[in-house]
Amino acid sequence: MQTRELGRTDLEVSALGFGCMGLNFAYGPGVDRQAAIALIRSAVELGVTFFDTAEAYGPFINEEVVGEALAPFRDRVMIGTKFGFKDGVSRAGLDSRPERIRTVAEASLKRLKTDRIDLFYQHRVDPNVPIEDVAGAVGELIREGKVHHFGLSEAGVQTIRRAHAVQPVTALQSEYSMWWREPEKEVLPTLEELGIGFVPFSPLGRGFLTGTIDETTSFAKDDFRSLLPRFAPEMRKANQALVEKLASIAASKRVTTAQIALAWLLAQKPWIVPIPGTTKLHRLKENIEATEVKLGPSDLQEIDDALAQVQVQGERYPPQIASQSGR
Repeated sequence: MQTRELGRTDLEVSALGFGCMGLNFAYGPGVDRQAAIALIRSAVELGVTFFDTAEAYGPFINEEVVGEALAPFRDRVMIGTKFGFKDGVSRAGLDSRPERIRTVAEASLKRLKTDRIDLFYQHRVDPNVPIEDVAGAVGELIREGKVHHFGLSEAGVQTIRRAHAVQPVTALQSEYSMWWREPEKEVLPTLEELGIGFVPFSPLGRGFLTGTIDETTSFAKDDFRSLLPRFAPEMRKANQALVEKLASIAASKRVTTAQIALAWLLAQKPWIVPIPGTTKLHRLKENIEATEVKLGPSDLQEIDDALAQVQVQGERYPPQIASQSGR
């Protein structure tokens, strides 16, 4: 597995990370605890060194699973986790008060069975707490050695700049994929200017870009996608054109649509580290193999030309959860 550096720092991680959220949160029934632990350990054996979790995933249980799974390999891996929701529950609203940040850090350290958090993100920007106070609180934890790097998630350009001026931001985590390219407008140029790494979540469009979802797919009632406008049946049908173009390109290179989607992301910038998630070993292997897919300038131009022909339909989030989604 190739490695990449996040930001102008010493945080070196595998070119592809593993988003652990879906093991037991947001996408319907989770997998058995021991199966989740086995999958995470398989990822380590396959070269993944960067694992993403949050107190809000469960809440709490995801961190516990990640901590147990990675305990035997702790010095070989980097763990990112997050704070920012009241009592760790995304539906309860935002809470990034400095005292809450410290409480979350202490609890996360215990659940993760570790003495340091490699990358501590604010899960969502809290409009009631100045970002300078948030950055300062994380800075104190960094000076104490409990946290090594500060991250933000889904933050805008001005918030990033204000936070970075107080405590250098190592990485921003936000959604970015072939069907959500909003970060390209302002965020990516700002990150490049400031030397901040980028960690795209949902790099496979919450599964849509794998080609395994169409308008006939049914989601479990506790699957987060059932609430998303972009996953309404009529929107899935309209957006199928994107997957069809992607599949054609993938077939010409004898790889899968998911691998093309991940390889495209990796080719955008050398400081981008996607974190696809999965509950299946064969999908994990498929994702990791995407790091070996080489896309040259002509390939990228062909993909961009194809993407330009498709207007993705449907909003990313419904209004009531746009700012408080745990993912």
